[in-house]
Amino acid sequence: LMMMMISRSTCSVCLPAVERSSSSSRTTFLLLSTHNNIMKFNPAVTSSRRKNRKAHFSAHSEARRKLMSANLSKELQARHGVRSMSIRKDDEVMITRGFFKAREGKVIACFRKKFVVHIERITRDKVNGAQVPVGIQPSNLVITKLKLDKDRKAKLEAKSRKEKSEDVTMSNVD
Repeated sequence: LMMMMISRSTCSVCLPAVERSSSSSRTTFLLLSTHNNIMKFNPAVTSSRRKNRKAHFSAHSEARRKLMSANLSKELQARHGVRSMSIRKDDEVMITRGFFKAREGKVIACFRKKFVVHIERITRDKVNGAQVPVGIQPSNLVITKLKLDKDRKAKLEAKSRKEKSEDVTMSNVD
C-alpha cells in the first residue's frame, strides 16, 4: 500500500494542484488516469477470471481446436519457422509435465469436449484389470513429428509467413 502511495505521488501522470481554502493552502494531486489497469491494453477484452473461464469451457469445437495446441520441438520450429500447432491424431508427441514426463508416443485420439489427448502406451489399470488411456492436456506436450497432409502444409506455410511478417514489424520498433 505504501508503494502504491509513493508511486502515485511521484508518477508523471499525477499533476500537483494547489487548492486554496479560507483557512490554509494545501497541495493535492489530480489523478488523470487510473493506475489499476496498467496491464490491460484493450478495454474491449475482459480480464475477469469468471468470464474468461466461462468463455474457455463453453467454447465451440473450432475454438477448442485452437485452444488444444502444443509447442513444436526445437528441430520442427527451426525447419518450419512456426512455434506451435494444433494437435491432431497421428502426431508424435513427447510429454513434458506430470507423472508420464519424458514418455513419447503417437496421438491416438483428441477429445475436444474434455480438452485431453490420448497417447498410445499411456494407460492406467482399472480395479477390474482393464486398461484405459490417460487423458493428457495438450499444453503438457511437445510435438516431435507432424502428420502432414495438404491442408496442414498450407496452414504451416500461412503461419510461417505471418510470424515472419511480425518479426519484420517488431524489428522496426525501437
